[in-house]
Amino acid sequence: MDEELKSLPNRAKDKKKENRKFFSRLKKRPPKDLDKLMVELHEEEFSRTDCLQCANCCKTTGPLFTQKDIGRISKHFRMKPGDFIDTYLRLDEENDYVLQQVPCPFLGDDNYCGIYAQRPKACREYPHTDRKDFHKISSLTIKNTSICPAAYNIVEEMKKRLKS
Repeated sequence: MDEELKSLPNRAKDKKKENRKFFSRLKKRPPKDLDKLMVELHEEEFSRTDCLQCANCCKTTGPLFTQKDIGRISKHFRMKPGDFIDTYLRLDEENDYVLQQVPCPFLGDDNYCGIYAQRPKACREYPHTDRKDFHKISSLTIKNTSICPAAYNIVEEMKKRLKS
């Protein structure tokens, strides 16, 4: 897994132009059954992929925290939402709450999430490859191919099946 993660950013970079072109066409004319295909590809990939062997998303990027996330997680820690924000979060340039630092402070040495049942919505949905209206999140998906080996594999398989 270490070798795969080491090479992933370069492999994703090599495919970036091809992926942009592919997603541009996809956005203009998404297949009628795209969402169904994406759920299928997502489930196939995650039947083979064990996120606990990787956790690269938790080590290298931080999720957005919604107000609901902040309320739920601060309650879990028996903290006031303001104290949770002060301790763990910051406002980014788009005025969204994100982690002050990565790796995620809730990630254990064993790659388990210390707040798994309360984790943010963005973490629950990552890498967003089974999301409705998938064709509308192309830039996020392209970014995720350099972070998540599963997202990379899903995009490559999607291009094969949709005959890029």
